[in-house]
Amino acid sequence: MKILVTDDSNNWIKHHVKCLKSFLPEDTIIETANWAKEGLDKITLNIDEPYDIIFTDMQMESDFLPLYAGEWFIKQIKTYKEYSNTRIIIASAAPDIRRIAEKYNVDYIPKGMCQLIDSYKKLFE
Repeated sequence: MKILVTDDSNNWIKHHVKCLKSFLPEDTIIETANWAKEGLDKITLNIDEPYDIIFTDMQMESDFLPLYAGEWFIKQIKTYKEYSNTRIIIASAAPDIRRIAEKYNVDYIPKGMCQLIDSYKKLFE
């Protein structure tokens, strides 16, 4: 399994990676990106071996207003047929996270719930 975690906070990236590594198989590859544009670079560099799962924050760089950077990133991911089977999970404190997840048909986990490892495990059940 290959996962990309995209967030502008290094502390959140470390937290997501730690939680995922706590219950996923040891051979799981977890890569990170610190903003939406870097995430896009990573998905294009990995086009021949796409990520299975992409976690993204919503509120990162402000270049994409009125969209959140994470919402822009999701739209970009969905343009690649190679990523049509990739599961996208929003991990954000954005107040409208549920509406955005429903709009793009992706999963979500509010950052407040990210404190609980069981919240991550439920995503993989």
